[in-house]
Amino acid sequence: MTLMVRYCFFLGITWCLFAAVTEGGGQQSSARRYFDVKNFGARANGKTDDSKAFMAAWAAACHSTGNVRLVVSKGTYLLGPVSFRGPCRFVSSLTFQGYLKATTNLGSYRDSWVEFGWVNRLILTGGIFDGQGASAWPHNTCPKNWNCKLLPTSIKFVSMTNTTVKGITSLNSKFFHVALVGCKGFRGSGIRISAPANSPNTDGIHIEQSQDVTIQQSSVSTGDDCISIGQGNSRITISGITCGPGHGISSVGSLGKYAYEKDVRGLVVRNSILSGTANGVRIKTWANSPGAIVAANMTFENIVMNNVANPIIIDQLYCPYASCASSVPSLVRISDISFKNIRGTSATPVAVMLRCSHGTPCKNVRLQDVHLDHPGRLRSSSTCMNIKAIYSGTQIPPPCSV
Repeated sequence: MTLMVRYCFFLGITWCLFAAVTEGGGQQSSARRYFDVKNFGARANGKTDDSKAFMAAWAAACHSTGNVRLVVSKGTYLLGPVSFRGPCRFVSSLTFQGYLKATTNLGSYRDSWVEFGWVNRLILTGGIFDGQGASAWPHNTCPKNWNCKLLPTSIKFVSMTNTTVKGITSLNSKFFHVALVGCKGFRGSGIRISAPANSPNTDGIHIEQSQDVTIQQSSVSTGDDCISIGQGNSRITISGITCGPGHGISSVGSLGKYAYEKDVRGLVVRNSILSGTANGVRIKTWANSPGAIVAANMTFENIVMNNVANPIIIDQLYCPYASCASSVPSLVRISDISFKNIRGTSATPVAVMLRCSHGTPCKNVRLQDVHLDHPGRLRSSSTCMNIKAIYSGTQIPPPCSV
């Protein structure tokens, strides 16, 4: 059987999409080339470490010419940390039909398990990524220790451009499930994320220093933020998200912790459902932030809250550690924020909490058609601090005064 015939045989039992991209001005070939990790020695028995086979298959695909497809066919693959890096002559699409299991040996990791970096127009489709995090969670000291050692993120995208991710599943990550750092033009859809509600720091999707990102039609059940937006982001759209359990959608997550952080501008969160989460849509900044940065131009609209604690919250006094208590106000400047058509039930009496910094009060915060009931005997209420919000349409709970 010729090599090409064998590749075509493997294609027949996988889902295959491809993207052929020229890097550096090379000429595209009409030949189609298929690379299956099993042809590079992957055992797919869930016991033998298949990391070297995955890296060998990636190297062959990355340096190949023509229309390239890299395939992970059915089977269970045990993997240590792997890094799929470019630049590539012709960028492969990756089609994962297999089940990937992360090694539990924490000593083998740096900061991530599966990393994609410096590749243009990558298409990643399917696959189950099991971080096997249960054995690692007891070693996570971050909820109590400012200078904790971070556990590895399951799937990390670094300096990627024009990336498409469809239909992947992430289970039981050791730390974050998915992280985007320095990416441009990222499109994610049909992503499924799952971890227990008590799993620490297992953020579903974390976005940082990235532009033109869209995450849509995805579900997140985890132990921390379903989606967290870090520093240095712009033009981020989140839609069609089912969130819960978890800590909600932190549209600005822990901004102002470090002096080097950059502004967050241009964020839309819409058409989503949050159920049983510890927060709803949240903007939080550190109480004693060291630098003056901006969080501006954000819209939250058409969102359903089902028994959510703190459905709408701006918190500029955020500090999870007693040791960081300080009289220094947050210097993060929050402005041009809009909450529209937010409805459902609040698990706590205070359904709307707007706690802004006395050093840099929030500006131009608008609430339109908010209806959040408390199912208990107490009516839902609002609290405000250092803000003069603008209200229109239905307001349940009633607007608060400063």
